[in-house]
Amino acid sequence: MLATGAAGGYGTYSNIKGAYNSGTALGAVAAGEGATAVLALVLLGLTMLGQSSPAVVRAGLWALPAAASAMSAVAAPDGPRTVIYAITPLGMSVAAEGMAFLARRIVVHVDGRDAEAEARAAAVVQALAYHRARAANHPDAKIRERSDRTSWRLARKVGTADITLGARLLDVQRERIATGADVALGDMFAITVTPPTTPVTAGRDAVTAAVTPALPAAPESGPSEVAVTGGRDGEDTQVNDPLTGLDGEGVTPAVTPAVTPVTLDEVAAIAGVSTPLIGEPLTDEQIVVVLRFLRYSDDPPLSYRQTVTAFRESGFTGGEARIRGAWATLMAQEESPR
Repeated sequence: MLATGAAGGYGTYSNIKGAYNSGTALGAVAAGEGATAVLALVLLGLTMLGQSSPAVVRAGLWALPAAASAMSAVAAPDGPRTVIYAITPLGMSVAAEGMAFLARRIVVHVDGRDAEAEARAAAVVQALAYHRARAANHPDAKIRERSDRTSWRLARKVGTADITLGARLLDVQRERIATGADVALGDMFAITVTPPTTPVTAGRDAVTAAVTPALPAAPESGPSEVAVTGGRDGEDTQVNDPLTGLDGEGVTPAVTPAVTPVTLDEVAAIAGVSTPLIGEPLTDEQIVVVLRFLRYSDDPPLSYRQTVTAFRESGFTGGEARIRGAWATLMAQEESPR
């Protein structure tokens, strides 16, 4: 690239020298290729520093060689050589642009950011914000309409040639694909315990062999024997009723209290989020709370598809991607509880 720029400068010098003197040719080369070389060094330095180049530098890289090209074309003795004289000074522009482009690619590879692309993206976003505000609040209806159309045209340019944005979008897509695969595999290989549906019959499951009792049968009481039902026995010993205490009061047998099911409000309070409401937009944390509540509302716990069906039937709202992400979070919390 340096050799191309030097050859273009020498060619311009020799072409103009043939029509004028050497001093005029040297001045033309200094004003054309020389100034272009200075702008090329400025552009190269800014690119290596990770900064965007001003528009006047990029314009000068082509305006100055274009002026030298016009000067060389005027100095050409005939028509065929006019084209050659006009093209020769453009070698410096091509060399400068090539060096700047290569330097920018090196900076992007090393630092992971493109200053030129970031500057263009910032300008597009700034213009988009301005036109959206003017389309919404300007008193003139025609200006509002023009700004609305302009904002839609600018919206197509957002993120164009942004390497960082593209890499982040790919990371998000990879994460969603991995989450979907995790949920699908977990639902596919989940084991559901089903109770037996065949009833127990006497002919199939009854024990038919004779059973020998471990103790002999108790003798039957005769008519002269009186059954002890309480009060005093035959030896005048007081016998208490099994369910009556020493004071004659009845003893209440132990009763296991019923387990009160956990409510959605309690699950939300434990998670530290507000109670999810039906029909209202939910945050990611609230979706996790609802899925946890619905999953353990039955025994055994519901699978992913059953929980999602219960989620929809209950009237809660949420996109499929957000529900899959919340389910992955719930599974991660179950595998590694805090």
